[in-house]
Amino acid sequence: MRFRIDFAYDGTEFSGWAAQPGRRTVEGELTSALETVCRVDGLKLTVAGRTDAGVHGRGGVCHVDLDQVVAERLPGRSDRTPAEALVTRLNGVLARDVVVRRVASVSEDFDARFSATQRRYSYRILDRPEQLDPLRRHDTVVVKRGLDVEAMNEAAARLVGLNDFAAFCKKREGATTIRTLLHYGWSRDDEGVVVGRIEADAFCHSMVRALVGAVVPVGEGRRDVGWPCEVMTSGRRDPGVVVMPAHGLCLEEVSYPPAEEWAARAEASRVMRELPHA
Repeated sequence: MRFRIDFAYDGTEFSGWAAQPGRRTVEGELTSALETVCRVDGLKLTVAGRTDAGVHGRGGVCHVDLDQVVAERLPGRSDRTPAEALVTRLNGVLARDVVVRRVASVSEDFDARFSATQRRYSYRILDRPEQLDPLRRHDTVVVKRGLDVEAMNEAAARLVGLNDFAAFCKKREGATTIRTLLHYGWSRDDEGVVVGRIEADAFCHSMVRALVGAVVPVGEGRRDVGWPCEVMTSGRRDPGVVVMPAHGLCLEEVSYPPAEEWAARAEASRVMRELPHA
């Protein structure tokens, strides 16, 4: 039986999602909790998106396959479904910085990674250090120069679309850096925090924090609004683009198509993307 698990976490004390020997990770915590409540070993989780050390997540999604006998014994003597029982039992053993929001039984067509249609992240920056709320210090990056949100929006808008984002990614052997950036915009909230909203069909390693680092100099008046697009077009990492601190970043949501489209979406996602020829 396959189960979709929706979860959230404060990334402050984690070395990212992926399990690493000797380090505390989100995958490690969730896997350990699942193996404890299911009384089995060797479970493997598939996640929608791996986050780096210090990055937070409100909208994490993964899936796990459980033997039917194992799943059916989870409710015990209660009348709960296995999915309902998993929510209660997992939260009973997890540390407070990880919470399972919901669990759903899904068909084998569902793949948390490849069936996803888009991921949405937020990034929080405060350009008025004296106004920092100490309770938000773990999810808000402070910069010393004032930010022109309108200029940041203009620069960000020029990056939207199907593009090769190699200039903003850490390349991995055999992996494409072509992505569709669906939305990239900035606004200042009621508390004066400048909040970025970044959505794409998928992201490559370090891409979101580099995209933020490309427009912050524009907001500070150190670069013109066309510079981030010039960097993207060059296809090369630019030392002027600083990969921003991890703690300002949060995975907010992962979106999926209707159930009847899960398999087709997963198949399409596995195809190596290319830019259309001129």
